[in-house]
Amino acid sequence: MSDDINHTRRRFFGIAAIAVAAAEFGLPAIAGAQETKASASALPAVKAGTHTSFGALKQINAGVLNVGYAEAGPANGPVVLLLHGWPYDIYSFVDVAPLLADAGYRVIIPYLRGYGTTTFLSKDTPRNGQQAALAADMIDLLDALKIDKVVVAGYDWGGRTADIMAALWPERCKALVSVSGYLIGSQEINRKPLPPKAELAWWYQFYFATERGRLGYQENRHDFAKMIWHTASPQWAFDDATYDRSAAAFDNPDHVDIVIHNYRWRLGLVEGEAKFDAYEKKLATGPVISIPTITMEGDANGAPHPEPSAYRGKFSGKYEHRTITGGIGHNLPQEAPQAFAQAVIDVDRF
Repeated sequence: MSDDINHTRRRFFGIAAIAVAAAEFGLPAIAGAQETKASASALPAVKAGTHTSFGALKQINAGVLNVGYAEAGPANGPVVLLLHGWPYDIYSFVDVAPLLADAGYRVIIPYLRGYGTTTFLSKDTPRNGQQAALAADMIDLLDALKIDKVVVAGYDWGGRTADIMAALWPERCKALVSVSGYLIGSQEINRKPLPPKAELAWWYQFYFATERGRLGYQENRHDFAKMIWHTASPQWAFDDATYDRSAAAFDNPDHVDIVIHNYRWRLGLVEGEAKFDAYEKKLATGPVISIPTITMEGDANGAPHPEPSAYRGKFSGKYEHRTITGGIGHNLPQEAPQAFAQAVIDVDRF
């Protein structure tokens, strides 16, 4: 983002509001972030794209969902929960999972609601994409699997979900890895307009606010998502086979409803569910995360994202930030699997 946008934002928001607004809208905040570069990896080198499949997927009833998930590693190992974003899926972790499994971890990689083989148990359940709903799904999943505590790691929607789990249910989260840092949102902050160039970066959010946008995504989701992949990771030379493996997850019958509701809810255009009101009230305060955390960012992330300085104060426990170089974009775990897996292992040892 250019300096003129950054300076405009500083005039527009007070310092206290910058961190929360930047986390939701993905804008640079205060320059000069303190960050720690990734330490020398103890993991074996792996080329992105080495693996192209998981073992047979599993299904389990959890809360309002029947959740589809991949699993790897020993059943009695410490558990890592890996959470994908939009418009992506569990294949973001197809190279990460073997690294963690070989290191002794039990790795759980679920499809979020509206993706892949995850379906609703009842046709009457609201197709709700609000942030608290996705996090509550993951707590329900841990309960269904009888897992007490996990290292939770994710990016994009998955990073936000991981952040919320750490903020609302710290007793269930041993440690956190979050790409792009603190992503917990607030409808109140979202009501404040941003500088024009910053608003432009969120063009699809405004597109989805219209019925034309809903129909456009419904009819063109394959090409739409592929365009987002290219813009969010401009230096990632993924091939058609890699994209198509993930794009199959968008054929889920609830996918469009969940995506549209998610972005409309952020802008306050639709209601969430009353059962999540207490969670959202707490999340709107920008709660501090106290568990050990590593935040990460790719050096070529083309999607809106905050600068590390915008969210450093949101982590009160042991903390480290890692910028991953080499043209790494928004889908960091799939583009830099070794660095992502190493962060999971390292944060577990904090």
